[in-house]
Amino acid sequence: MSTERLYKTIYGIAKVINSTLNPSKVLAGIAEQATRAMDAKGCFIRVLDRSGTILLPDASYGLSERYASKGPVEVAKSLLDQDVLQGRMVTIDDVRTDPRFQYGAQAAEEGLVSLVVVPLTARGGAVIGVLRIYSGAPRTFTADELDFLTCIANLSGIALENARMYHALKRTSELANAYVYQTFED
Repeated sequence: MSTERLYKTIYGIAKVINSTLNPSKVLAGIAEQATRAMDAKGCFIRVLDRSGTILLPDASYGLSERYASKGPVEVAKSLLDQDVLQGRMVTIDDVRTDPRFQYGAQAAEEGLVSLVVVPLTARGGAVIGVLRIYSGAPRTFTADELDFLTCIANLSGIALENARMYHALKRTSELANAYVYQTFED
């Protein structure tokens, strides 16, 4: 990946992040930008549920609806995601045969081969999800590509956290206004 392409992609991702506070739209734009920049087959961004036991699908690009809806990723059943949620990046040469990958048969049907997964981190280093990049052929990701994906994952985590805080603040303001209105009306 050329330096120029890398900077253009990061610029494109910054534009996506600044365009909306809708988390789904931001993550969908990031998934598309990451897929295109990496010349990959697809990207999947999953976010931990409130219990911290399931990675919920939040955005994908380049993958079929059938694959995107294949089922939940249960952290207890996915050795791969257990490592990533500890803050470690994981690369897999062949997801079709690696026992750490929960849906190997479905990946084979989708034409997926190599994979890199990076943690989505929020402020304070908390891991709140994962970003996965898939290739359709055997591939060894370069150190520059892995650094690039780590940068994108960190931006994604910050964007997601900002959107969540905005919506929480908005909801709190609405509740406070409703309380004040009710108190003075009674």
